[in-house]
Amino acid sequence: MVYEEKTLKSEKIYEGHILNLRKDTVTVINGESEREIVEHNGGAVIAAIKDDGKIVMVRQYRKAAGRIMLELPAGKRDGREDYLETAGRELREETGYTAENIRFITRMYTSPGYTEEVLYLYLASDLVPGDTDFDENEAIDIEEYPLDEAVAMVLSGEIEDGKTQTGILMAKAIIDREKSGENSRWK
Repeated sequence: MVYEEKTLKSEKIYEGHILNLRKDTVTVINGESEREIVEHNGGAVIAAIKDDGKIVMVRQYRKAAGRIMLELPAGKRDGREDYLETAGRELREETGYTAENIRFITRMYTSPGYTEEVLYLYLASDLVPGDTDFDENEAIDIEEYPLDEAVAMVLSGEIEDGKTQTGILMAKAIIDREKSGENSRWK
């Protein structure tokens, strides 16, 4: 049986630049319990496909993982910025590309057991090259891969980032459906 928890009390533990941490006291099936929740403003992820079928990716060091990771361009929302606006801005800043066509794929909770972070995933095409605008502390390499190779990299475990795995696999599924003429909710 599923039980919907009700918040009895909420206490802010930490307030930062990127995230906040709060402790909620909630009702559970046999009384009360505490939940530590990471508050995050959310962000956007972009599966950007060039006319030649290659997907644009970024390689950068991720301190939390302790390694260099290959990812789709992505970033956090500025304030109450629209997610589509975030997607376009992050694509341009991290890769230099702008997209003539950008469309919503899905939204996903990154880890709903402890954070309310939501990412909106977009498929971008008809890309126009331009200049990057990295944040002053970003060190990013831009790489391009044939989409089928990127899918193979996900399936082999070479790509470990969850948002990137989701974006690549969904982009591939959408593109394959559209090539086959199959109706899909993404058209």
